[in-house]
Amino acid sequence: MCSWAQAAAPVAKAGKTSKPTQGQPVPAPAAFKGDPVSGKEKAEAERCFECHSQDGQGQGHANGPEGKFAKLAGQFPEYMLKQLQDLKSGKRKHDQMAIMARSVEEEDQRDIIAYFASLPRMKGEGGGGADTPGSKLFQQGDPARGILACASCHGERGQGVGFAQGPVLGGQEWKYLEKQLQDWRSGFRHNDPSGVMNSVSKALTDAEIQSLTDYLAVQ
Repeated sequence: MCSWAQAAAPVAKAGKTSKPTQGQPVPAPAAFKGDPVSGKEKAEAERCFECHSQDGQGQGHANGPEGKFAKLAGQFPEYMLKQLQDLKSGKRKHDQMAIMARSVEEEDQRDIIAYFASLPRMKGEGGGGADTPGSKLFQQGDPARGILACASCHGERGQGVGFAQGPVLGGQEWKYLEKQLQDWRSGFRHNDPSGVMNSVSKALTDAEIQSLTDYLAVQ
């Protein structure tokens, strides 16, 4: 196994990629193959726990709502594998994660992913039922501005509805979610095959992004 932490070769900058076409179908995934028992050992060896923690709740979780590392516990394995593939190809940009994606063999990635996916799903510490702009946008959207209801792809409480529709968001760190929505809005992140995330995020204000992430973080 080649550890990303020990990779010495510089990583080439990814070339430009074309923007996704909205409405492009996403193929249904085959049954995911991975060994969670072996994956736990590999995750420790590859130093995944340093950012995402052994329980998959993200190291920032110990610092309350300021955590910036993604929680991976209970996330759909197909979604996590796609993100690693996109990081490897340059469709999604993150320097440190790109090194990991390019240096760890896919079989090992699958085992690590299977481990995190096997953990109890990420969950916030609050009730999350407040009548806020964020909760309304998540549940109902804003058709007048072309904003789809987030729940239609991510589930009523952000629990996700499957790889092809949308990943788990409920209970995720708000700071991580905020950064992702900002990146979708600016176009820095553009690895949604349907293009929906870029389209929806462009219509959101900073205040709405903050309210959405506050709502999701406590689910």
